[in-house]
This record gives sequence, C-alpha cells and structure tokens, in this order.
Amino acid sequence: MRHHAPVVASAIVAAFGFGGSLRAEEPAMGKDLAATIALQGMPCDKVVSATRNGDSDYTATCKNGNRYHVFVDSSGRVVVKKL
Repeated sequence: MRHHAPVVASAIVAAFGFGGSLRAEEPAMGKDLAATIALQGMPCDKVVSATRNGDSDYTATCKNGNRYHVFVDSSGRVVVKKL
C-alpha cells in the first residue's frame, strides 16, 4: 500500500499535532492512528493509548494488546513497526 503513504503521512502531520498521551477527548486521533496501522497491514482493532515521541512519531497501544511505533521516515514514508 505504498501509494497511500503520502496521504497517510499528511494525515499524521495534520491530525496528530497533539502532545503527550492520547486522552479520552481525542478519539479522532486514535482512529487516525488505527487507520494508519491498518493501512500498513497490521492488526489494530482500536488505539487505546498513544504517546507522541516527536514530530510525526508515535507509540500506539491497541485494544488487542499490540503495540506499534508509527512514524514518518526521512523520505516521507509512513512506517509502522510492531514493538
């Protein structure tokens, strides 16, 4: 799904401009992270917590227990790595 990477990268930059951990009042951000993870072919039913590590760089924990590092690399591609 490489052709979706620029769109997803833009979504991360635009929608994930929050600091700290994902809070209950930020459900859209969790949905965007879950969608980003799913677009990369990884299982994530719902993001229950997320921490911003830096610009376009997050650690997400899913309801199913999976944890992911979601970030945009130096070439502008979205990368999702299972932790």
